[in-house]
Amino acid sequence: MKMLKFGLVGVCLLSLTSVVSQNKYSKSKINKLKAEVAAIVEANHKQSQVMVDKIFSFAELGFQEVESSKYLTDILEKEGFTIEHSTSGIPTAWFAKWSNGEGPVIALGSDVDCIPKASQYPGVAYHKPIVEGAPGHGEGHNSGIPLNITSALAVKQIMERENIGGTLVVWPGIAEELVAAKAWYVRDGLFDNIDMCIFTHVSSNLSVSWGPTRGTGLISVEYLFEGEAAHSAGAPWRGRSALDAAELMNIGWNYKREHLHPLKRSHSIFTDAGDQPNVVPSKAAIWFYFRDIEYEGIMEMYAEANDIAKGAALMTGTKMTSRVLGTAWPRHYNKVIAETMYENIKQVGLPEWSAEDQALAKAVQKEVNSNKTEGLAVELGKLGLPVKEPVSGGSDDIGDISWKVPTVTMRFPSNIPGLQGHHWSNAITMATPIAHKGVTAGAKAEAMTILDFLMKPELLTQAWDYFNNEQSKETKYQPMISADDMPPTYLNKDKQEQFRPALEKFYYDETKYDTYLEQLGVEYPTLGEE
Repeated sequence: MKMLKFGLVGVCLLSLTSVVSQNKYSKSKINKLKAEVAAIVEANHKQSQVMVDKIFSFAELGFQEVESSKYLTDILEKEGFTIEHSTSGIPTAWFAKWSNGEGPVIALGSDVDCIPKASQYPGVAYHKPIVEGAPGHGEGHNSGIPLNITSALAVKQIMERENIGGTLVVWPGIAEELVAAKAWYVRDGLFDNIDMCIFTHVSSNLSVSWGPTRGTGLISVEYLFEGEAAHSAGAPWRGRSALDAAELMNIGWNYKREHLHPLKRSHSIFTDAGDQPNVVPSKAAIWFYFRDIEYEGIMEMYAEANDIAKGAALMTGTKMTSRVLGTAWPRHYNKVIAETMYENIKQVGLPEWSAEDQALAKAVQKEVNSNKTEGLAVELGKLGLPVKEPVSGGSDDIGDISWKVPTVTMRFPSNIPGLQGHHWSNAITMATPIAHKGVTAGAKAEAMTILDFLMKPELLTQAWDYFNNEQSKETKYQPMISADDMPPTYLNKDKQEQFRPALEKFYYDETKYDTYLEQLGVEYPTLGEE
């Protein structure tokens, strides 16, 4: 049921259906069903906990989320969802759909990948890897899809009983840490028939915002140089060093940094630096992220980097090619969805943290020298408003989807305030009661918001009006990837293969243990070194 994207005809048609819907569902009826759906979510807290712990134990990097995807799709398939596997040519990607007839099509998304070298025992307030050097959920992406499944199943139960029309679509943000999937979803039409999207992301409070948000968009590009090998001591004059070219590009771009606007960001790593010192490197590569608060600024940096890469190749007599590995548009969230959701957030409120929860949080804050020392949040934040002055920072490829359909990101309280992110400390809470309570609170707010939009289609009309006439009035989405760019699904394969055998020994077995903490033998909380 695609709505409003095509102007006045869509508005008129939706207005007709809104009249019928408004007559069907009174305010008291809607409020009663929202209270009931929240109660269903609460009753399913155990299932949420198991899903959160299970994904945590898999600890899979971007594009290698094999066990996570299989586990989650098996659950959805058993609940009556139809699964489309390997979407956009990504083996671990999938879209799960369940429909109850004519009505809004609402997509629920969240990320599922983890962070390199972030392996960590949950509930332990100091660095203690489960597997030394292995990946771990140091971003908390093990929690979002379980939240979405919990809310979707609760809403589905209400929809079936009350004969509420609509479609629920659950989907994963594959390889978000590489910003390397969502732009392909948009390019390949996976959101062409979606009416709105609720995205969820772990945080330390229960919140939502609208308008342009702090942070940047980016393009992720790898530059590959090819030269000629030679004996580094016997005949170095016969070699053309690809590594020299990659280093010269790096030097050239570092000089360029002096002249970048402070809101821009750029960083790089060498992905190939040759084989061994006595062989002139015939191949080398360097991988850049180019970030800016605006699409035009991103593409300007990209063009300048391309010129520097060409110059490096000319200076060294090498050949240069490049490939786009990921993109993310600057994010813009929908006002109507955010305001509707925030009213539900206020009804749900923050979880009741135990003394043990707070003790763990304060100990971790102390361990990492955080400027926050008061533990977990006990007061809801305010509705996030559009940033008045742009602030640089991180990126998320949900930005591409936010320019395709009305979208918000709901942040839910499953982590500790004041941590640095992308770090082992961010994994400490993610299979503990803190994460479990935060997921249940977030699932309640999400489920209540879904019912609002299913039973009050005038909200969807307003959301698309904001999208078309305010958000997109002057800015038009242009993809940064071409029809020929393929998602880099080979990334992280070697790292995951290296650690998977050791990690498999620690996969959570919910048939034997009540929680993952119990399986690992962790006394909750563990605050000091043994």
